[in-house]
Amino acid sequence: MAAEPIVLFDNGQHKCLMFDSLVVGEGVQSNQFLLIDGQHEALIDPGGDLTYTPLSLAASRYMNVQDMDYIFASHQDPDIIGSVDRWVMHTNAKVVTSRLWSRFLPHLASDYSTRMGGSLFDRIIAIPDRGARVPFGNSYIACLPAHFMHSVGNLQFFDPVSRILFSGDLGASMGDDDEHGPVRDFHAHKAAMLGFHRRYIASRKVCQLWANMVRKMDVAMIVPQHGKRFEGTAMVNQFLDWVESVDCGIDLMTQDAYRMPTDMI
Repeated sequence: MAAEPIVLFDNGQHKCLMFDSLVVGEGVQSNQFLLIDGQHEALIDPGGDLTYTPLSLAASRYMNVQDMDYIFASHQDPDIIGSVDRWVMHTNAKVVTSRLWSRFLPHLASDYSTRMGGSLFDRIIAIPDRGARVPFGNSYIACLPAHFMHSVGNLQFFDPVSRILFSGDLGASMGDDDEHGPVRDFHAHKAAMLGFHRRYIASRKVCQLWANMVRKMDVAMIVPQHGKRFEGTAMVNQFLDWVESVDCGIDLMTQDAYRMPTDMI
């Protein structure tokens, strides 16, 4: 039976659905997102081989998968876009990703030209570092610059209709209870985010610059690729205050992290 999505937004014309339990086996659980505006559809961060089949089956209940408009990819990790070869083979979707990573996508779909004819680059919308707005239905999806959080060419995606910011790995949490729901107690939730951010986010400086950008936007919800989401202005602001205050990445590096290893495996 296909997985039931969590409805993040639905005004009848415009819908945002989240699939959060599709990974079976040893892979890290992640969230995948389906956006629908009338007769237009897009997937955000659809994942790798572990999610392709269950996601395509689940999404097919809400759209004709072959006619999907876009695949949005925030960065290059396998759990983000590892299944791109199958999506471009079986749909007509354009792949929207950072210009920095667009030239590497053919490595993930090496037989595209042989099987489909033409160039994979004809299916890619390469977003410049400053970001861009991609037309979607009666509105658009904003591709926001989120570099070094954690990828060097990272993007995030903002849907102005639902006011949802899909934040990729920023705000991700691991091992928290009830990962399907929103954050209820931010203070208690910090422990589930801290280790991930210290390791995967480049520095506090980029978080501060990012938070400055988001505070100027009308964001009702921040939804990471892993774990719980932040709903409502108060919770969004608590997250912004927290993330811009955490030392992470290179802030924590010392000479001890860069030494010739002596342990034999």
